[in-house]
Amino acid sequence: MKILKFGGKSLSNGDGLNKVIAIITDKVNQGEKIAIVVSARGNATDELEQILTIASQNGDYKPIFEDFKKYQQDVYDAVDLSEEFTILEKLFEGVSLIGDYSKKIKDQILSKGELLSAKLLTAILIEKGIHARFTDTRELIKTDAKFGDAQPLEQLSKKNVVAFFKQNTENTVSVITGFIGSTTNNDTTTLGRNGSNYTASLIANYLNAEELQNYTHVDGIYTANPDLVVDAKKIDHLSFNEANEIANFGATILHAKTIIPLLEKNIPLRILNTFNHENKGTLITSNSNKEGIKTLSVLENVALVNLEGRGLLGKTGVDARIFRVMGDNNISVSIISQGSSERGIGLVVAADKATTAMIELEKEFENDFYSKDVNKITVADDVAVISIIGQDLSTFHKPYTALIKNKIVPILFNNTVTGKNVSLVVKKSQLHKALNVIHGEIFGVAKKINIAVFGHGLVGGTLINQILESAAAIEKRKDIKLNVFAIANSKNVLLNKNGVTPNWKNEIQTNGFSYTIDDVIAYANEHHLENLIAIDNTASADFVTNYISLVENSFDLISSNKVANTLSYSFYKKLRKVLAENQKTYLYETNVGAGLPLIDTIKLLHLSGENITKIKGVFSGTLSYLFNNFSAKDVPFSEILKEAIDNGYTEPDPREDLCGNDVGRKLLILARELDLQNEFEEINIQNLIPEHLRSGDVGEFLNKLTEFDPIYAKIKADQKPNHVLRYIGELSGDLQNDKGNLEVKLVSVPLDTALGGLKGSDSFFEIYTESYGDRPIVIQGAGAGSAVTARGVFGDILRLSDKG
Repeated sequence: MKILKFGGKSLSNGDGLNKVIAIITDKVNQGEKIAIVVSARGNATDELEQILTIASQNGDYKPIFEDFKKYQQDVYDAVDLSEEFTILEKLFEGVSLIGDYSKKIKDQILSKGELLSAKLLTAILIEKGIHARFTDTRELIKTDAKFGDAQPLEQLSKKNVVAFFKQNTENTVSVITGFIGSTTNNDTTTLGRNGSNYTASLIANYLNAEELQNYTHVDGIYTANPDLVVDAKKIDHLSFNEANEIANFGATILHAKTIIPLLEKNIPLRILNTFNHENKGTLITSNSNKEGIKTLSVLENVALVNLEGRGLLGKTGVDARIFRVMGDNNISVSIISQGSSERGIGLVVAADKATTAMIELEKEFENDFYSKDVNKITVADDVAVISIIGQDLSTFHKPYTALIKNKIVPILFNNTVTGKNVSLVVKKSQLHKALNVIHGEIFGVAKKINIAVFGHGLVGGTLINQILESAAAIEKRKDIKLNVFAIANSKNVLLNKNGVTPNWKNEIQTNGFSYTIDDVIAYANEHHLENLIAIDNTASADFVTNYISLVENSFDLISSNKVANTLSYSFYKKLRKVLAENQKTYLYETNVGAGLPLIDTIKLLHLSGENITKIKGVFSGTLSYLFNNFSAKDVPFSEILKEAIDNGYTEPDPREDLCGNDVGRKLLILARELDLQNEFEEINIQNLIPEHLRSGDVGEFLNKLTEFDPIYAKIKADQKPNHVLRYIGELSGDLQNDKGNLEVKLVSVPLDTALGGLKGSDSFFEIYTESYGDRPIVIQGAGAGSAVTARGVFGDILRLSDKG
């Protein structure tokens, strides 16, 4: 059996209802066994709710009610709908007299929309010669007594449905009311938003249906709302998990609960268009045939509640207090976004709950206002949420960059625990434009990208494998073919115009040959390879000298090698002059912060004219690990250092980390992004190694690690109470001049600050700007490791690939 569910627009008067009848008739004539689940016709549910509101306010609801009855009856005078109309009339009259109503009464009223729909459709089908039977789900779906959002009693409901359909003859079409059920006391209940879809999926589950076909007014699920985005594309196939994410993030075509009963029995769901039922629609099954970004969903009826205060996040239990208030007042929070200390917390809630949320939060934090830990609680109701389903943060810079270029600044953004969905809060006035900008970037032009990878050590090798493993999925997802045509180390190169294979490590040993950079360039020219990218995963100063030649021969550049950006300022400017002359791009996001979107953020701010006044942070994952653990544990410094060495967090010679030069190079890279002309020699770097341990071989050094202990024990002991040690880089001074002040140093900071609360080996950056004042942009996360760095380089590849 197939379950067919028809929505309100499908069942609207005229063409809609006629199309539904034609679809059902056609399936019956073809011998298909079907059952029908219906929503209320047209806008019946909204209209009933409107009439109810007017009646409760002692308003004149009768003219609107007469219009409602007229629409529902339409030209089908022979169909007797008087029972429902009479009950509605009595209920509205009672509400008008009392001036109020309960959720129980509301459910009785709203249920009539589906009852009228099912009775009318049943009568029309019988008139057309089809054996149809009106089926009231109040007799089948039994629920709890949570009126307005009732939950089905699974075992009892299933038993009722199975028993009912056993009595159903093969050629009888049951026309089933969606959205409604009843308690064990037979009180009418409703199943919540889009409950008719839920009803249909429950029926499909109980009957082990072959397929659930959901007929709507669109051809299926789209990459975005086609009413808002002209170029939106229909998605042919989704997985249940993807569909559930889409539903959770606001797609009105699905109810989040709809997916679960279908997933339990692996019953396919097909979204079809009543008005174009020859179209195959969108099929939803256990597995998707594609990975990656699926669609843009929108939540419009929302508001943003902001809590701001100096000590808001420094206090323990603030989040718990907020969510207790939300829970006590039955307010669901769809998104929460938190700033650093002395910032604030943003909560996205339903628009009709925002005022209550603000009032109740003001009560909860009344004492915090007096202590100035909370400055204000405000509500912005002119906002909307755009959710990019399938968006990975590693490539989120692309749509974000496009938004900034179009002067759309997200108020906040949030990503799910899986890291695969990103939600943006934007001004409602910018929603339409924002959707089109993001959609245009995500579902852009197809092209082939030819890649040459130089350096295949830990980062380079990981990157190559990441590309090869992901290439097929990326090609299917975005019509972009990533073709690695060259892999080279310091001695040999492997060339293949059709792309290297997963066996590339063996092939470079057997088929690789000695080369110069001119050989790679000549090979690309000979085979007319387009969209060329050269990736430098070496740590070589010598290889950097090839950059200009590569750019002049039509290669874009991507690099995890920091050398090019930390050589003399004259070379730095010369390279950028060549890039501009050849209209080529040089990306190096992984130079600082590995895969974190740091450099790109700074570029965007600077190019937009934003005056960056200071950059401060923990630049080294190794030193982050050392001082986070040394500050937190009552153990000698040497013991933590040994742990880091044993776990492979340091370089083979740990002095390369402890001397601070690597942090200095990273800081210099950021300084030069702001057009500062500093040289490496001008950086004031605090070397963490005692002077007498700075020379000599590695073995001798490793045998003397305990000599660190008295030095750092004293530094730790001399701190103020509740302070911790952090090794930071800081760029300050008048950054509008030619040069800034660059310092790399060990500092003591309060434990209750964002910097003080850093854990593990995370990197942490604060970007202070003139516009934001003392409220920095904070970027934090894993900032080291070959996999993270390789993934960051991969992100740069995709970013270049997506450029027009």
